[in-house]
Amino acid sequence: METCYSIFVSKSACITGGEENIIMIGSTNMKKILAMLLLACMMLALVACGGSAAAAEYKLGMGISLNMDSSKTGNAQVDACCATVVLDKDGKIVACRLDVAQNKMDVTDGQVDTEATFLTKYEKGDDYNMVKYSDATHEWYEQAAAFEQYCIGKTADEIAGMETVVNEEGHTVTTDETLYASCSISIGDFQDAVVKACNDDQAATFTSDGTFTLGLAINSTAAESTAATAEEEGVVKMYSEFGAVVLDKDGKILAALTDATQPQIKIDAAGEIGDKTFKGTKRELKEGYNMVAYSDATLEWYQQAKNFTDYCVGKTAAELRATETHTNDEGHQVFTDETLYASVSISVDGMINVVAKAADNAR
Repeated sequence: METCYSIFVSKSACITGGEENIIMIGSTNMKKILAMLLLACMMLALVACGGSAAAAEYKLGMGISLNMDSSKTGNAQVDACCATVVLDKDGKIVACRLDVAQNKMDVTDGQVDTEATFLTKYEKGDDYNMVKYSDATHEWYEQAAAFEQYCIGKTADEIAGMETVVNEEGHTVTTDETLYASCSISIGDFQDAVVKACNDDQAATFTSDGTFTLGLAINSTAAESTAATAEEEGVVKMYSEFGAVVLDKDGKILAALTDATQPQIKIDAAGEIGDKTFKGTKRELKEGYNMVAYSDATLEWYQQAKNFTDYCVGKTAAELRATETHTNDEGHQVFTDETLYASVSISVDGMINVVAKAADNAR
């Protein structure tokens, strides 16, 4: 009569999906079977108990390409293309997000709208109407997503070195037929912004097992614009703030970046466009932004922005929005916490809003 042995597998070993099992095994090749069973149990236990890949180091970068070339009599326009990327240790892109603040203002007769609100191209979605008013077969956000996907696995040099051609409309388009089928729009600004993001010398580092999402957001305002008069030029100031975040599986921020642009377009009482000025983003200007020289600040804007994004790490969007602030004597929303205020004394409401919004947009 053949001898049989019983093996008891307990649920306490992280085996899920049923009651304890009694497995009857014959004596033949008992050692081999036992070894195989033990190995299988170990593997199942690792999975059931939350075993995951080893954490690796990544970098989060941001790049902005801005121009005011489309401005013309009666209309001031600022186009700011922003890219954020996550790079692995080899400098290859593992995630990419794109958006454009295409801010326009009617300046007929030198008037401005300080209450103007702006949506980005991504936020407009189907309402951007690229398919309706052009030969495109995909909306802008769909074409941007195709370019984002194309960037995966590539380096900054490979994106910069993409083969392109200027089409009959004067747009720089890809010569890659596969990419062109899903992204037929001008990609020059995409390339520029992605390369800048990859080469960001103020990139944020973080560690992850690879299970993260990436978000990007842009908020714009024209509140500081001034109308032209017969005696004095007006200035259109369509300023934008940018936020990028990496979130873990629980929605907590692993890394964040923020930046801001302050382009200016002068106009006269007839709505003619005058001088256009943009020296660089606040992060790019670094000491050249001159916050310390012309205020009571002891740290430059880019340094305070870095301290702010460090503060964001470990928080959810809701927790970030719940940060306590108050209005100071100059009318700015600043941190109430004295320790935070010591390293970030600038207005933080815009930063909080755009970084939290980026977290909302993470995918």
